[in-house]
Amino acid sequence: MKKLLISFWLVILLFTIGALFWYNQYRYSLPTPVPNGYKTVKSGTFIHLTSGLNLTGRKPVLLHFFNPDCPCSRFNLQHVKSLIKQYHNSVDFALVLVTAKPYTAQQIQDKFDLQIPVIADKTLATACGVYSTPQAVLLKANRQLYYRGNYNSSRYCTNKKTEYARMALENLLHGLPVLNNPLSTTAYGCRFANNNSTYAAQ
Repeated sequence: MKKLLISFWLVILLFTIGALFWYNQYRYSLPTPVPNGYKTVKSGTFIHLTSGLNLTGRKPVLLHFFNPDCPCSRFNLQHVKSLIKQYHNSVDFALVLVTAKPYTAQQIQDKFDLQIPVIADKTLATACGVYSTPQAVLLKANRQLYYRGNYNSSRYCTNKKTEYARMALENLLHGLPVLNNPLSTTAYGCRFANNNSTYAAQ
């Protein structure tokens, strides 16, 4: 009887774990709901960057919108680091912290082993038309919006054929037109509670 009960509870436990895994996979495979009142920001729009970034102004800029409490952001981080390593001589990188929690820039840099500027400018998400994490925003050297969208079609950034942010970087550096693929610009991941002021992901 005891073995039967243990087996029963093990089956229930495995089923629950499987159901939770499936739910999270399904949840993050759906596009992020577009916030009420959202206004699309067109390519070519000038994006004003805070002076606290201390950027040279001579390179394109990749803004990485990141929420440390968002699973998709954490899964994506290794891929972002690979982009930083590969393109740091040609592109300036900065992390835009998107969370209501009181993290400091130093805490984020230390915790995630990042050597790029970290800012918590709440106006940048609206200015760039971002409403979920993780998202990449690529600006030309003159600070005009070139690309806003996903890093990959895969939650774990493992699909080499859909490395959209990397493709956008290559296109920009080679003077080519921006990507024209709806899958790259349809936002996925963790949405903001309020795109205008509150940056807690849900």
